[in-house]
Amino acid sequence: MFFDAKEYVTAARILTGLVDEVPEQVAPRLLLARAYYHSARLEKAESELLAVLERDPVEQYAHLMLGRTLERQGRADEAAPHLRMAAAMSGETVL
Repeated sequence: MFFDAKEYVTAARILTGLVDEVPEQVAPRLLLARAYYHSARLEKAESELLAVLERDPVEQYAHLMLGRTLERQGRADEAAPHLRMAAAMSGETVL
């Protein structure tokens, strides 16, 4: 609902409470990271994505989002391994 309306700051506020309640769950953290990414709070997105990957190192979407988040911060060298990992996990050809 909030994502469809592009109300990413509101989504982040709500999702922060949910993540605080169930910190072990990956799905709310991914949504929170996505809300941060779309609201240009890239350091917060990066932090949430690293927390996801700490809990689930083979979470393909987290690798993809982390790669894109790092790219947006001008950190292409750090992004590349995550983007390759995401591509490999999705079955895309990796160069």
